[in-house]
Parts: sequence; C-alpha cells; structure tokens
Amino acid sequence: MLRLEQTLVNYIASIDHSPADRIPTRFNVSIMLFMACLISYMLRVNMSVNILAMVQPIQSNIKQSTVPDHHGNVSGEAINQTIVGHSKIPDYGPRYNWSSHDQSIILGAYFYGYLISSLPAGIFAERFGGRNMVGLSLAFSALLTALTPLAADNGMWATIANRVALGILGGFLYPALHNLISKWAPPDEKGKFVSALMGGTFGTVITWPLVGVLIETLGWSFAFYIPAAIAAIASVLWYIIVADSPATHPRIKSEEKDYIEKSLGDTISKSKLLPPITSLATSLPFLALLVLHFGNLWGLYFLITAAPKFMSEVLGFKLAKAGFLAALPYLARSLAAFLFGTIGDMLRKKSIMGVTAIRKSFCIFSHIIPGLFLVGLIYIGFDPYVCVAIITLSLGFNGASTMTNLQNSQDLAPNFAGTLYGIINFVGTSSGFISPILVAHFTAQQSTMDEWQYVFMIGAAAYIVPALIFVVFGSGQVQKWNEPKQTPATAAHEHT
Repeated sequence: MLRLEQTLVNYIASIDHSPADRIPTRFNVSIMLFMACLISYMLRVNMSVNILAMVQPIQSNIKQSTVPDHHGNVSGEAINQTIVGHSKIPDYGPRYNWSSHDQSIILGAYFYGYLISSLPAGIFAERFGGRNMVGLSLAFSALLTALTPLAADNGMWATIANRVALGILGGFLYPALHNLISKWAPPDEKGKFVSALMGGTFGTVITWPLVGVLIETLGWSFAFYIPAAIAAIASVLWYIIVADSPATHPRIKSEEKDYIEKSLGDTISKSKLLPPITSLATSLPFLALLVLHFGNLWGLYFLITAAPKFMSEVLGFKLAKAGFLAALPYLARSLAAFLFGTIGDMLRKKSIMGVTAIRKSFCIFSHIIPGLFLVGLIYIGFDPYVCVAIITLSLGFNGASTMTNLQNSQDLAPNFAGTLYGIINFVGTSSGFISPILVAHFTAQQSTMDEWQYVFMIGAAAYIVPALIFVVFGSGQVQKWNEPKQTPATAAHEHT
C-alpha cells in the first residue's frame, strides 16, 4: 500500500514538472508577439493582392524588347501581359472602375491612419500598458477587415475610410510591442525578442499566397472574411497568454520573474515618466535612428504595396503565382531575422563586440547590401525569375534590421522604448503612402521595367544613405535622458 502511494506521489510530481511546465513564460509571450505581428500584417497586406481582383484589369502594354526568344531572335512581345484584351476576365466577384491613381490612394490609405496613431501610441502604451493596446487593436482590426467588402460596395471613399481606420488601429501595435519587450526581454535575449516582431514579415509570406488561392477559389470577399476570423481568434489568445510585465503575469514562476527583473536592473523605471521631447529633438543618436528606420520602412513598404503589381504586370505571373513569388522575399527576411538576431545576441553575450559596434556593423547587412541588390536589379535584364531572386536576396538581408533600427530604441532609452519607436514609426510610415504614389507616377502610362528602374534606384538610395548617416552619428548607449534621476556616469553606461 505504501509503495502504491509513493508511486502516485511520484507520478503527480512528474506531471507538475512536465516539459510544458518548464517552458518559460517569456517564451510564450514572445510567441504571441510573433503572432500579433503576423495577424497585423495579414490584415495590412491582403489588399495589395485583393485589389488586383477588385478592379478592371489594365490593358496589356506592347513594348519593343531586346530579350531574345528561344530561337535567339529579338522579340517584340509584351513584357507585362495581363488578363485582358480578347481573353475572358475571371469572375472573382464585383469589379470596380478604380483608376491606377485611385488604387494607389486605397493602398496608401492604411498608412495615413497608421501615421496618425503611431506617434502617440508609445506614450499610451507606457501609461496604460501594452497588453490592452495590442488586444483591442487586433479585435477591432478583425471587425474592420470583415466589413471591407461592404465598404467597397459603397464606393472608393468608403473603402479608403475603412483602410484609414484599420491603419489607425495598426499604428498602436508596434510601439506597444516594444514597450512589452522592454519589460519582458533580458538584455542577452533582446535580439531574439525583436526577431519575434518579424512575425509581420511571415504574415506577408502566408497572406499573399493564401489570398491568391482564396480569390481564385472562393472570390475576393473571402480573402477578407477568413483573415478577419483568424485575427478574432488570435485576439482572444492574446488576452489569455500575455500580461503587461512579469510582475503582473498570473502564471509566471517566481524564479523566472526574479531573473528577468534582476537582468533588467535599473534601466526600467518603476514610475511613469513623461518622455523628454526636447532631449529627443536634439539627440544625434536618436535622429540617426530616425533616418535609419525611415530607410528600412521605405524598402519594406514599397515591396508590400508594389511587389504583387510588379510580379503580375511586369514579370507576367498569374495572380496566385504572383502572390506566392511576391511573398518569397518576406520568407527570406523572416528566416534571416532570426539568424542575425541569434548571432547578434551571441556577440553581445560573449562581449565580442559592444552594442554600438553591433548596431553599426550590422547596417552593412540590413541596409547597404539590400540597396546594392536593388541597383543590380536595374541591370540584369528582364528574366522574371532572376528578378524574383534578387528582390528575395535584398529583403532577406534586410532581416538584419532586428539588430539595427528595430532594436536601437531599446538601447537608447529602455524607459521610453515604446515612445521612441512610435516617433520613428510615425516618420517612417510616410514612406507607406509616398511609395505607392511614386509607383503610380512612373507607371501611369505603362508598366514595364523601363519605368520601374527609377523606382528601384530611389529605393536603393533610401537604403544606403540612411545607413551611412547612422554609422557616423548612431549609438548603442543608454542616453542620459532615459532616467532623469540617474547620474551621467550611469546614464552613459553601455550594456555589453
């Protein structure tokens, strides 16, 4: 009998210490950070593919080409073939007479809303907590996405209003996530936590092929309904798993809570501080970060809004295939982000390089190499698969941004990480509505590689110039304005 009781006790003990029980709570939080970004981007980027099925297709442009055919002769065939002319237009649902300019406004509308909320979002997260900011953003974004087909039926301006409102909700997300990272991530794990924000990139990888298939099988309205349902489920899981800090999480073990709080030390203030706006405006390291982030978002948002159009109209891929191929660069970016994040954390943990040296050296991978690939794209001719490969490599290397602009706000001022990210996102987001207008300007008459080369050259400059500025003026040190009460010697301390 005693042996039976002892066996039961041992069995219960083994349940209490099961592998699931040993998974750190911060790991679960990081997974939800990843999922929040994935869902947010799913609702952000679906319009880039959906709109191709919602409008009347443009006429194919015939342009003399120097590309030889399989016999070695120069061909005069159209480079950018679309489904029009005497071909039957597929029935994916209602089609609207929105011009190329109208479409650019619709695609850019999200970023107008995003611009409005991203500036105050960090302050709100620091005052009211990141958990509610993200949870409510996901829930209401799901609702607005489900209402998009109804908005489209009511006209272009109703669709624009819907996208602006969706952008306002989306603008709260990333500053709130940076606020959560500043409280949950030990310094030696910051790279991995920030890499979780690449869930947005992975969201693009999933969304474009998914909506391409949904459009061709169920119609474009379901390419809004199904992502909306996924987002609603994710918002419920978010509230179950995530808390504002280790101290307020109901299920975290005391050992893990103590470890996180001790590792963060005194860089995080217990009191709620007002952001030092004057100090930010005169801080060269912060202004260098601002410029670097703008360049990063230019390249990212340009491909989000324009890649499906380029793949379909210039390279001649069908809608579903265009969605899949346009998503490949984002898959490369996601995988590279975790690789660069792991390498950066290792360099910091082993004190091989200081934080400032890591931030500046990784700009070679996150900005300069991607810019050079875009320059190369202009000179490689018209081979569609080579174009896709170069774009994939360009955005893939940009995954190193997890160790540069995406993490630097955590270095400069952990107390105001959300506010800093909100400000740089506010400025950087302007690229989200400028780049579609730029693309529409160059492709208003026809959409061929001759027109797109100007777009790629501007994108290359937007990557490379900010990187050079950051290398000169950037920093990885905690700034003196992070904690008004701390001494200058402590404030300038660089975490290694």
